[in-house]
Amino acid sequence: MGALERSEAQAPAPYLRIAAELRDRIASGELRAGEKVPSTRRITQEWGVAMATATKVLTVLRQEGLVRAVPGVGTVVEGPGRPGAAAAPRRPRARDAEPGLTRERIVRTAVRIADAEGAAALSMRAIAAQLGVSTMALYRHVQGKDELVVMMADAVFGEDELPADAPADWRGRLEAAARLQWALYRRHPWLAKAMSFTRPLLSANALTHMEWAMAPVVRLGLGAHDLLHITVTVAGYVRGVAVNLEEEAEAEQDTGITNDQWLEERYPAMAEIVESGAYAMYGQIMRAPGVDLSLDSMFEFGLLRLLDGLGVYLEGARPAR
Repeated sequence: MGALERSEAQAPAPYLRIAAELRDRIASGELRAGEKVPSTRRITQEWGVAMATATKVLTVLRQEGLVRAVPGVGTVVEGPGRPGAAAAPRRPRARDAEPGLTRERIVRTAVRIADAEGAAALSMRAIAAQLGVSTMALYRHVQGKDELVVMMADAVFGEDELPADAPADWRGRLEAAARLQWALYRRHPWLAKAMSFTRPLLSANALTHMEWAMAPVVRLGLGAHDLLHITVTVAGYVRGVAVNLEEEAEAEQDTGITNDQWLEERYPAMAEIVESGAYAMYGQIMRAPGVDLSLDSMFEFGLLRLLDGLGVYLEGARPAR
């Protein structure tokens, strides 16, 4: 057995490692008798593990007599007194005081981490490490990662003021709005995957952006069905292309080569397949000078064709009565 295999064999299971961290918090007094310990949901968010692993963590601590389940409360640290009783006040330690810790600082730090390292690197523990505070200190300001992502999206949608001299016609405004959204996704590649149109984030700034984008369309007098679906179709198109931005950035970071370099390395193999004669269209594309495909070119081409199609639709649409 090699050194790496021995190291992996000796490494404790994730649930044991997490249980040990919580055990240390209890022993140090960070979590005191009667205080709630992280729930299984919070453990999955904070440590990035599966629900089954989180359940094992609390099972271990219960078996050791360190915690107990209290109906209607959750899992609390075992200790004297009635179940779920609040712990006696204690002198705050340096990491508990956190006088400069605010929701705004937490959100700004989370955005910086996600921008630099991707959504996969974003965790409550990573944010706490950046801020030099305990992970539990964050939960005094943010309920959890789900709420944090909503706050992050709202913050970045509010970064730029909407232009006062924007086009007043429906096509010009939708195109301008789509380009603003594309620029936003380019600055924050994690954002596209965080957005959803079936379960939308409750972001006031995002709603403000959509209202601004749709104002000229609203003046056409369309019904609610058309207004909603035009809004979602245009915004959904931009997001649909933008979800590839983070994957492209991660691939470049992992391999050390750009997408263009990756394609250049594989061009000879691709050419050999295409020149077999079975793929006439691809052969024409590869032989044509100046033909390029990128996320930006996909966005540009698709956006203009989408707006062309909306123009045809709106010509025959009837105003709401």
